[in-house]
Amino acid sequence: MTAQRSSGDPGMTLNGQPSSLAGIDPSTNALDFIRDRGFTGAKEGCAEGECGACSIMVLRPDGEGRSRWTAINACLIPALTLDGQEVVTAEGIGTPTDLHPVQREMAVRGGSQCGYCTPGFICSMAAEYYRPDRAAGGHDCAEHGANGFDLHSLSGNLCRCTGYRPIRDAAYALGDADPSDERVTRLATAAPAGAATQVEHEFGRFVRPTTLAEAIEILQREPDAMIVAGSTDWGVDVNIKGARAGLVVAIDRLAEMRGLEFTDEFVEIGAALTLSEVERLLDGRVPLLAQLFPQFASRLIRNGGTIGGNLGTGSPIGDTPPALLALEAVLVLTGPAGDREVPLADYFTGYRQTVRAKDELIRAIRIPLPLSGLTAFHKIAKRRFDDISSVAVGLALEIEGGVEGGIVRKARIGLGGVAATPIRATATEQALVGKPWTAQTAAEAAEVLGREGTPMDDHRASADYRAATLRTALPKLFAETTQEVAS
Repeated sequence: MTAQRSSGDPGMTLNGQPSSLAGIDPSTNALDFIRDRGFTGAKEGCAEGECGACSIMVLRPDGEGRSRWTAINACLIPALTLDGQEVVTAEGIGTPTDLHPVQREMAVRGGSQCGYCTPGFICSMAAEYYRPDRAAGGHDCAEHGANGFDLHSLSGNLCRCTGYRPIRDAAYALGDADPSDERVTRLATAAPAGAATQVEHEFGRFVRPTTLAEAIEILQREPDAMIVAGSTDWGVDVNIKGARAGLVVAIDRLAEMRGLEFTDEFVEIGAALTLSEVERLLDGRVPLLAQLFPQFASRLIRNGGTIGGNLGTGSPIGDTPPALLALEAVLVLTGPAGDREVPLADYFTGYRQTVRAKDELIRAIRIPLPLSGLTAFHKIAKRRFDDISSVAVGLALEIEGGVEGGIVRKARIGLGGVAATPIRATATEQALVGKPWTAQTAAEAAEVLGREGTPMDDHRASADYRAATLRTALPKLFAETTQEVAS
């Protein structure tokens, strides 16, 4: 096998040492690359990003000139996306003769039994250990330790042996990181920029453009290229289905797609921001999305997957479309002719089909302001966290005169899992507008909502179950509203 790069060989910093990426197949994932270099703590458990056994730490940007250690699934991302990046595995966090505080607490509190999943837990726990605002408690969450440790930072890591209590005990026993720790001091400087990467291999090519214009030019020439950001969708196809691409184009580090801006008219979210970054940057200022994020897959997936990628797949069961439909979001598509705006309600045309041309990218998502006053996100799945939805409902209502007996002046409801595409529940919206916000109105509109879409029977849920869950959304919202009034 031979590989060529236009200017120098690609490589990463792996556990503090340079490690060449030259000569690898563009479809090789980071996990296989790391294990081939002898760092076998990270393991393949599911190859789908659901177990966390493959977790590693990478250094990511955290605002202007700062960095953040971030845990991601190594089994999903192409190794070449880490060109120029700094990567740490469990072996790089500490050694048997010099244990890191995270490793020590896991050992003395019985957090490791068979040990298969332990290195992944260690990486996720270490990333949270180094979170800059951890000592202050970070985001408001019921499952924080007294040390500020957010237990949800470990979501996406599975363990069959411990019952999790010893792992929680280890997490909550951690003190503050030593300010002289080199991984703490590293956070005060910028993370590596996305390297300009061009690799040709007999099994395919990999390109990381450094500007949006360059990316569009590539797609003009080769419209069938596979576009990847977090690769949390395509990475599964590579691992499970043996999918391959003649050309892979990585867009996750394009600066033009990584901004977040509030104006008087809208909030604009860069499509290449990860879900975790969007959650952190919004900091609760879009309440409907604040409800969505904790229910979206796991922290490990949200650390890698992007908001644009979730829309770009065109999946009818993606979690962000129902919420963004309720928020009347508009997509900014960029192509050779520049930007064009497409309401999300007009974006999906069929099962995994959209109006986006092959030489266009989703550059940003715009949410109009002001926001509706009453919002909610309901997700029905077989597990509370880290699962694909059977049904998802985004609700946004404007009620004049207050929620107790006020009049519904505007209603927007987005649905996922009940048709070939995410849809707006327009009949239900019409059934609500002009009516008083009462239990009777919610019940009557709920019957209309139960008839929206074309739900089907599959392994996740029956059509009848999906319709039944739709009928619960509005009464649930009303009950939550009256409870808030009562309190």
